[in-house]
Formats: sequence, structure tokens, C-alpha cells
Amino acid sequence: MKIKNVIIFILLLAVVGISVFTAINGLEIGDYSIKPMKDSIRQGLDLRGGVYVVYEADTDATGEELDRMMEQTIGIFNHRINSIGLTEPTIVREGDKRIRVELPGVENAQEAIDMIGKTAQLKFVTFDGEDVLTGKNVKGAEVTIEEGRPGVSLEFDGEGTKRFAEVTTRLVDEYGPQDDGRIIYIMLDDEIISYPAVQDKILVGMSRISGNYTVESASYLATLIRGGALPVKLDEIQSSTITATLGVNALNRSIDAAKIGITLVLLFMLIYYRLPGLVANIALTVYILIVLGVFVALNATLTLPGIAALILSVGMAVDANVIIFERLKEELRAGKTVRAAIDSGFKRAFKAILDSNVTTLIAGGVLYQFGTGPIRGFALTLIIGILASMFTAVVVTRFILKLFVGMNLTKNSKLFGA
Repeated sequence: MKIKNVIIFILLLAVVGISVFTAINGLEIGDYSIKPMKDSIRQGLDLRGGVYVVYEADTDATGEELDRMMEQTIGIFNHRINSIGLTEPTIVREGDKRIRVELPGVENAQEAIDMIGKTAQLKFVTFDGEDVLTGKNVKGAEVTIEEGRPGVSLEFDGEGTKRFAEVTTRLVDEYGPQDDGRIIYIMLDDEIISYPAVQDKILVGMSRISGNYTVESASYLATLIRGGALPVKLDEIQSSTITATLGVNALNRSIDAAKIGITLVLLFMLIYYRLPGLVANIALTVYILIVLGVFVALNATLTLPGIAALILSVGMAVDANVIIFERLKEELRAGKTVRAAIDSGFKRAFKAILDSNVTTLIAGGVLYQFGTGPIRGFALTLIIGILASMFTAVVVTRFILKLFVGMNLTKNSKLFGA
């Protein structure tokens, strides 16, 4: 049993060591590669630099109508930002009528703001460049499913119905079923978003776009078309540009502060608690790896408040271990064996750990639900950190202590600071 526990402990250290090395430096094995954590985690505007702008919709709409209009506007923003080659934008709704757009890495801030904030222009154009309809002629666009195949159904106003009937009749009469002349391009801000071909004369105020759509792609197309049909006047109420130099400096200083703080914590735990302190340091390393891994897996954005929340949750992870080890020392002073003291100490400490973490989780959940921008980033990091700290304190720490018991390293209670 002793040899088995030694082997397990060595393997655990090896796995943790390799994970730390990979997180810092990355790893390449043949065609398989893992990027370093610093290159894998998305950086927020305050770290990477860029621009953010807050828009407010100038409308008296409320309820479901307002929700629909805001959804359409966000869809248009996404489309425009992707079309100008910007990556990793953050577009979120703030309150009822506001939308916050964050564009990391933007070089020409004003050009980007002008591009995403202008009123959407939707039009239908024939193969030879003739304008057929504009957004004002489209009353609605909804996803429909016929014979198990998703598509987009369009509804036109009176003028649009008449004009569409004239054009489709002419295209069917002049071109064959497979001729490109039957194509009608749907363009948003002069970019083609769909190019269906007319199959039959459309004499009523309804039409359907069909093809190789999924429900998601059809929904996206319908949102873009509705957005062009129902433009919302937007007022720019706040904007700011953060230089890349400022972002890099902030990131470097935050990382330096985190290194100093974590190093001091590790030394304190090792000196004051001795063997349990070593266990806590291993668990704390696992905790940091878990949090960073979750960030990469969720494609979450790390911000300065997020780094602050990460450091705060490191303190909470250490606090959980402190509670456990103090209970353990009390049990040892009461004359119990190390094995019995570990079981009893964890049992007594668990309720206190659970209560403190649950209350903090509630606070984090409220911040995430009602906060905006950096506040939500702080809340998300805090929630991830709390869950990871509970796991490492209750599961990882206990597991390693049990390994030490099986290795007969627990006969001297002084090793536990008792």
C-alpha cells in the first residue's frame, strides 16, 4: 500500500508539473499542439486595447416589440463587424434600450464606430442590377419549416407585392429555370446575404426562401432581413478608446501582482502548516490550472476585473484550506490519530466552507445577472473560481492527505503544525 501511494503521488506531481509547463510554454507533439494559456485566453478591451461604444435606441417601443428590435440590431452589428474583419467582438444588451459594443484590437476607432452605427440598408436586386425592393417594403421575415426543411418566409407591403409580382413575372418569362437571370440578390449594406432564384411567378404578398438551411442559419438570415426592414435610430451616448500600450501595461502589472501575491501565499502555507501546507500548495496549483482551463473551454474573455476576481478567489481557496487545517490541528491536540483527525477535521470544516462559498456564489450570480461589461466579467471569474476552489479544497486536498497517511508520513504530528 505504501509503494502504491508513493507511485500515485509521484504520478500526480508529474501530471501537475507537465500541466504547468504546458500552460506556460505550450506543447507540440507531432501535428498536435497546445498553445500557451496566455495565447489561448481571450483578452478583454482593457487588456488588449481597442474601442467600446454604447448606443441607445431612439424608439418608444416596449415589451416584445422592443426586444425584437434590439435583437435585430444586435444581429446587424454582428454582421457588420464580421464583414470588416474584426475578431472577438463583445456585443451585449444593457438595460432595455442600450447596446454595448466592445471591439478589441481596433486600429481605426472612428471608422469602426461609423460602420456599425449607421442605419441598415436592405434591398433586393436582380441579376442585371435592377432594384426590386427596399427594406421598407418588407413587413416581416420568419423561419418556417416545410417538409422538414427550414426556410425563410417573407411578407411584403402593398407596394412591394405589386413590384415583386411584376419582376418575378418578367424573370420567369425571360429566363429558363436554371438561368442565372432568375436570381434575386438580397443585399444588406451592399453586401450579399442571400441569392435565391425565382422558381415561379409570385403574385401574392408572400414569398419563401428555401435551400440548404439549418434552423440556425435560417433564423440568422431572417434576423438580418428584419433588421434591414425595421431600422432603429441609434444615438451614440458613450465611447472610449483604450490604447494597446495601456492594455499591455495593465496586463503586465496585474500578472506581476498576481505572481507576488500567490508566491507569498504559497510560502506562508508551507512555513506555517508544513506538510498540509505542501498539500495546499499542490491543490492551489491544480485550482489555478482548472480555472484557466475553464476559461479556455468557455472561450470566456479575461478582463482586469476578472484578474482581480481570480486573485480574490485564490484567497478564498487558501481560506478553505486554512479552515480545514485549523480543524485538523484541533483534532490532533485532542489526542486523535492523524487519520481520524483528517476525517473529523474535514467533516467539521465542510459546513463552514460551504456556507461561505454559497453566500459568495449568490453575490456573484446577482452581479452577473444585473451587471454589465466588466462587472459581469468579474462575476463570471469569481463564480468559476469559487466552484474550482471548493473542488480542490474538499476533494484534491483530502485525496493528497490520504495519500500521505498511506505513505506513513503522518506519525509525527509536528509535521502538521500541531
